[in-house]
Amino acid sequence: MRNITIVGGGTAGWITANILAKSWAHQNTNITVIESPTIPTIGVGEGSTPALKGFFDFLEIQESEWMNKCNATYKNGIRFNGWTNKPDFKSYFHPFPSALDHTYLPEYFNNIASRRAGYANDIQSKNYFLAAKLAAEKKSPYVIDNQDELKSEVNYGYHFDAAKLADFLQQHATNLGVKHTVATVQGLTQGPQGITKIHLSNGESNSADLYIDCTGFSAKLIEKTLGAKFISYADHLYNDAAVAIPSLHCENETLISSETVATAMENGWAWQIPLQNRVGNGYVYSSQYCSAEQAEQELRTKLGLMDTAVEAKHLTMRVGRRDKHWIKNCVAIGLSQGFIEPLEATALALVQFSAAKLVDYYSIESNIDNNKRDDYNRVINNQFDGIKDYIVAHYKTNSLTHTKYWCDNRAHLDKLSPSLQQIFKCWISGADLSAEIQRQNIQKYYPVVSWYCLLAGMGMFPEAIYQANAVAPSCTKMQAIVGSALSQRECMQHFKAL
Repeated sequence: MRNITIVGGGTAGWITANILAKSWAHQNTNITVIESPTIPTIGVGEGSTPALKGFFDFLEIQESEWMNKCNATYKNGIRFNGWTNKPDFKSYFHPFPSALDHTYLPEYFNNIASRRAGYANDIQSKNYFLAAKLAAEKKSPYVIDNQDELKSEVNYGYHFDAAKLADFLQQHATNLGVKHTVATVQGLTQGPQGITKIHLSNGESNSADLYIDCTGFSAKLIEKTLGAKFISYADHLYNDAAVAIPSLHCENETLISSETVATAMENGWAWQIPLQNRVGNGYVYSSQYCSAEQAEQELRTKLGLMDTAVEAKHLTMRVGRRDKHWIKNCVAIGLSQGFIEPLEATALALVQFSAAKLVDYYSIESNIDNNKRDDYNRVINNQFDGIKDYIVAHYKTNSLTHTKYWCDNRAHLDKLSPSLQQIFKCWISGADLSAEIQRQNIQKYYPVVSWYCLLAGMGMFPEAIYQANAVAPSCTKMQAIVGSALSQRECMQHFKAL
């Protein structure tokens, strides 16, 4: 019998618990989550990538079971507003691609190639992707088929209440047999193989074969006990703080948006995340360039909440990753292993990836294999670094000049990773970006289409000197899907009727 202990709950702890419990359901394992009653869920990471849908599909949980309980809505992608001062590139959309999009991807890529050569073509992603058109109409990814069932033609993510999602996943994990212990860790005992015992505030102790550190930024096990080093990303990801303020939907607003909006601010960017019952708002900024008070005032001004008593939640972030995520018999997952700022909502996807890889690399039947542990650390580090480069690219391609923050973000291109330097070199030279991404084998972090949407959306082109010779295609099927797609509220009403 193998004893697995997860220290820390929240979304990271309970996602991990569910993945392990489901994966090892028919093996000799006892899984326990130790959760402190005094440490609340951070509760502002309220967006996801399509990976979260894959997680629920893996657990065989229907959307009708969890979405209404977590005030969740659908997310077709992310809209970036005001990241450049170029007249034709004030806003762009990063979509979650669909199978239908592949019909027109060659035209999209060809038109971008022509634009890189100086032709003023239509290369706005909003005109080529089904998800972008759904988001523009505030539609969900679903239509009703002939059997009165929901049917989707597009990949999608979710917006959700993080605290409620953690509660839902806790209940589901305990139903799978996971033990839940509410107590605070007061001490640890170590041996040659790692941690041998955890001493708890309730007077009990816990011994396990494998410990998983989900204690957040405090990293009580992996760093404070086992000494894992932290590799900072601060050289190119300056943001280290955030302030969050919720707001209500507008009284006359009948449709709920199906996109996350990331708007450039003075010293960072503001998120807008629509839930069923409210809107999540926040400002991710760098404390090197403004104070918490200044950031809160700027966000309140943007939201029109200067004279209200709505409380703001202030957070600090440690952006980077561990040098090793698995040391001896301890694996860090979630904020304890690292964090990449929330611009592309990758936090939960990294939790899922790390937990799923642990299932692949950890053997229930035998002792820990050092080679597998080293391979695991390499794979996770590559995943973090690959995602980091894509996030950094947003800042390096901005063209804003109104504050020192944005100018500094655009500087020091010579200090970028060799991978990202080569991406920029390839794009600027007019070479084949798809071939370069394939050559580097980095499409597993972000696909080719995401790079095209980013670099084209930020207006990384020479001045247009030729007359336009191509426009976005017109797709009757795409228009029909958008026209018949349900709104967010219609989907939720469908769930209630089941």
